[in-house]
Amino acid sequence: MSEPKLRVENINKKYGKTIILEDISFDINPGEFVSILGSSGCGKTTLLKIIAGIETSDSGKILKDGEDITFSLPSNRGTGLVFQNYALFPNMNVRKNVSFALECRHLPKDEVAKRVADALRMVGMIDYASKKPGHLSGGQQQRVAIARTLAINADIMLFDEPMAALDAEIRMSLRNEIKRIQKETNKTMIYVTHDQEEAFSLSDRIIVLNDSQIAQFDTPKNIFCSPADEYVKRFVVDQLKDRAAVMLKETKQ
Repeated sequence: MSEPKLRVENINKKYGKTIILEDISFDINPGEFVSILGSSGCGKTTLLKIIAGIETSDSGKILKDGEDITFSLPSNRGTGLVFQNYALFPNMNVRKNVSFALECRHLPKDEVAKRVADALRMVGMIDYASKKPGHLSGGQQQRVAIARTLAINADIMLFDEPMAALDAEIRMSLRNEIKRIQKETNKTMIYVTHDQEEAFSLSDRIIVLNDSQIAQFDTPKNIFCSPADEYVKRFVVDQLKDRAAVMLKETKQ
């Protein structure tokens, strides 16, 4: 078996006396799409930020391709984070937003131009390169944020509820785009969400977090057919069944 792309070992995190993450351990394989699913406050965004290096754990290790990156700077981890609120520079056009991190690394201008163009083409935003974020829809801004991560050649892409602020139709379209990009690039992707349907439609495997711990880490099929405990059954399986019943009722009307 090949070495894991990412290994998380015994991560613990507290804010004051409040336990946020408790003894979190898992492996993610190269090219795998893994969602971290859980209700608000369960620690999923904190876990993602620890992987990205923008927060520190109290104990434990993060290994990437077998290398300990626990104390590495975010820029040296080979990871890219797509935020919920896009985090674009409003005073810069699309092209500049995508090229900014590359220019900070002092890459040759022709390489920067090629990377930016390739990334914008992949997300369907090349025709909007001269526009500023304020002239784009929410879905378009999120595509630019994804292009920015693609341009830096991050081999692990991290998503922090990237569709939470978008309406249903745009969410569905962007969901398909993210899955297409993952298949075309074979990048490892870790996706934080509280949406059960989103996690099931995108993921090879799903980490279900509950009360700072992993309740289950398995394939969507196994989680649905064999929930590990009552929380997984209630939060994941029953919710999906309820949605399916509503959708079936709506199609009959």
